[in-house]
Amino acid sequence: MLRIRTASLLLLPCLSHSSTAAAPFSSFSLSSSSLSSSSLLTRTLTAILSLSSSSNPSSLSPQTKPSLFNPRNPNSVSSFNYVTVNGVSSVSPAHTVEWNESPLACSEVGDGNCDDVTDNDAKTSIPVRAYFFSTSVDLRSLVEQNKPNFIPPTSRMTNYVVLRFGDLKSIPSASSANLSGSNCSYMVVFQYGSIVLFNVWDHEADGYLKIIEKHASGLLPEMRKDEYEVREKPSLNTWMLGGLDYIMLQYLNIDGIRTIGSVLGQSIALDYYVRQVDGMVAEFTDINRGMEKTGTFTMQRKKLFQLVGKANSNLADVILKLGLFERSDIAWKDAKYAQIWEYLRDEFELTQRFASLDFKLKFVEHNIRFLQEILQNRKSDFLEWLIIVLIGTEILISVYDIAHKSF
Repeated sequence: MLRIRTASLLLLPCLSHSSTAAAPFSSFSLSSSSLSSSSLLTRTLTAILSLSSSSNPSSLSPQTKPSLFNPRNPNSVSSFNYVTVNGVSSVSPAHTVEWNESPLACSEVGDGNCDDVTDNDAKTSIPVRAYFFSTSVDLRSLVEQNKPNFIPPTSRMTNYVVLRFGDLKSIPSASSANLSGSNCSYMVVFQYGSIVLFNVWDHEADGYLKIIEKHASGLLPEMRKDEYEVREKPSLNTWMLGGLDYIMLQYLNIDGIRTIGSVLGQSIALDYYVRQVDGMVAEFTDINRGMEKTGTFTMQRKKLFQLVGKANSNLADVILKLGLFERSDIAWKDAKYAQIWEYLRDEFELTQRFASLDFKLKFVEHNIRFLQEILQNRKSDFLEWLIIVLIGTEILISVYDIAHKSF
């Protein structure tokens, strides 16, 4: 008796619902003396066709329906499904037919909905732009003309103000608001001339800068500009994460705007003062090269005093106006913003840049002292020669008087 087992046939798994139809197909016996191997295959295929014609497609169970492949879900089923069928592998001398499983690729299954998968943790990018085009801004007059946009301060720092533009119906609190999905723009204006814009695109920046220009003094011939980026990701495991030219936060609120704005404002202003000192260094370098060739220099005392005043005022502005070594009050109160403040100071290398500025100022100071000594020596030499001339003149007059009286 030859027994053919077809219970593992998965070509049509949906047919397992019908117990009456699957019973005769689950197992049956054929006599090896009455059937040849060819007639055996013929009857098997006939039974399969009869069962497929009697099955009801509407009774498919949800468990037997193919699953769609989701590339973001490793547990999902691939869009290419495999079914297992039984095929004749060998015929033994005792006319025993063995069935082995072999995978066959079927057609691709999918309804095109994979493109609808959205990432809820998508990062929100907020552009940040810092400008420096004047050395002083009248904050009092600026606030008086923009009272609806003014956000009251939360700390004792009085060298800057924050203005909000856009939806002014509700001014958010410092601890709960963020800029995700908001059309609001923020402008942080510092007394020493820096302006930091949040959520403002490049083509919109000129309109905001014109507001400040009315209250600015000491306009510079060339405006300094710097760009940065803040990304919001509420699902971030840590409070903040730094990157190349950006910082990622769980959310950005007004306290975060104040903290980030203070560092960027100091950075762009420090860049201006560094360039001023670089100009003085270049000027003294030219003087030293000229002295190397000619052995003297022709600088006027007035010009030298102007350089002295410029060097001293730059150093005073960096230390006093910028408050480069003053810690933010918000950073003192909350460790989260202290982390942002310290990270950005390291990112923009404020301490190292000030150290470089201080070194250059010392070079300028050394040259100023050297040139002052030379000018002082010149003046002393002139006075000495003047005294010599006067003494000589007096001697000549005395000799003349003596000679006149003798005759």
